[in-house]
Amino acid sequence: MTLGFLWLAASAGALSLLTPCVFPMVPITVSYFTSHAATDRRTSIRHALVFGLGIIASFTALGLALAVFVGAAGVTMLAGNPWVNLLLTVIFAGFALNLFGVFEIALPSTWLTALDNVVRRQGAAGQGVGVFGALLMGLTFTLTSFTCTAPFVGTVLVTAAQGKWQEPLLGMLVYSTVFALPFCVLALVPEWIARLPRAGGWLQSTKVVMGFVELAAAMKFLSNADLVWRWGVVTRSVVLVSWVVLAAITVIYLLWQQRGTGGVRLSPAMRAGYLTATAGALTTGVWLATGLTGRSLGDLESFLPPTDYETAAATAMNHGAAAPMSLAWRLNDYPAALALAKQQGKRVFIDFTGYTCTNCRWMEANIFTRPDVKAALGQFVLSRLFTDGDGDMYERQQAFQESQFKTVALPLYAIVDADGHTVTSLPGLTRDPATFVAFLEKGLQSQDVH
Repeated sequence: MTLGFLWLAASAGALSLLTPCVFPMVPITVSYFTSHAATDRRTSIRHALVFGLGIIASFTALGLALAVFVGAAGVTMLAGNPWVNLLLTVIFAGFALNLFGVFEIALPSTWLTALDNVVRRQGAAGQGVGVFGALLMGLTFTLTSFTCTAPFVGTVLVTAAQGKWQEPLLGMLVYSTVFALPFCVLALVPEWIARLPRAGGWLQSTKVVMGFVELAAAMKFLSNADLVWRWGVVTRSVVLVSWVVLAAITVIYLLWQQRGTGGVRLSPAMRAGYLTATAGALTTGVWLATGLTGRSLGDLESFLPPTDYETAAATAMNHGAAAPMSLAWRLNDYPAALALAKQQGKRVFIDFTGYTCTNCRWMEANIFTRPDVKAALGQFVLSRLFTDGDGDMYERQQAFQESQFKTVALPLYAIVDADGHTVTSLPGLTRDPATFVAFLEKGLQSQDVH
């Protein structure tokens, strides 16, 4: 699990608070607990904390359900299925339209009414809402805010589906904790409520800007489908150009919003906020544009199709021999790699990877390109096996990975001798080049480990 994913979950939780159906409810909800829900401050604080726990439990239940009912193998299969990625493209585009205000995502009103009635009966039966009532209020608030939080929750869950089964659970726990934190903090220090900025047009602007981000995410999943089906259309350059265009549109939109709406003049603080956001969008667009020149974009490379996508995809389509890359990989042909290893007296380095694996792309862009790593890899016969493609071959390769290495998580790196016996393996991503070099050096040692 990467820190980047946890940062995404925390950021999504914070941004969810800055939406029109959530932000105005923060002071209202906290004021209810501090002035009406209890007869003393201690009970009020306890109920507010339980309310926050209700929010956390509601969101985390979604992650738990995905982890339990889908599991590791299911998550990997879903992440690599091109039809699922096309569906996710449509969903994220729908999230964007929702944030733009084209339509509203809403839960059945009967659900909300039933929960509200339970909370009211709980309050009528005793003093205040009670602990159980506070929990139900947290669940009710979660559901009533669904219109604005759905795009953010969807982003975290879908991103989690690109990794291990534990990520949906932890991702939603981080998301909901950040989302619920203001309610708990303001219940402890209610005088801070007066310092919150007034709700206004800036909330709508936040939604629209996040809509552009959702469109950028849609391009990512469209490129996943392209990679699996090897269309060769949604390449790295195409994705980058679409992101640069979206950044430019965001800049134009924010500049327009700085003029104010309906003749309302912006306060100096709001104008400064708009200028800061505009500068951020402009800087991001310029930075993304540098990637079109071939410059590496660091961690972002893991979300982009590989630079050598067209040639690699064409070679993989033919199930052929070494691709015309800087390293000579045998693509999707493990038996041929073993035969070559016997002929040359070498061991085989296996790269279990996926067309839609973001951690795999990061390793390829940031670790495999290092001179010391390339020198060590050059001493092996290199076998790259995709496990998330569309066809029997990919299913066989995933089954081979699971039977021999007891996992289907990607990436997985393994070194075997010419007879296919495992020498050593390294599961997952590592950001420490020294760790990866040490793994390769261990695989080059003379003794066999069976």
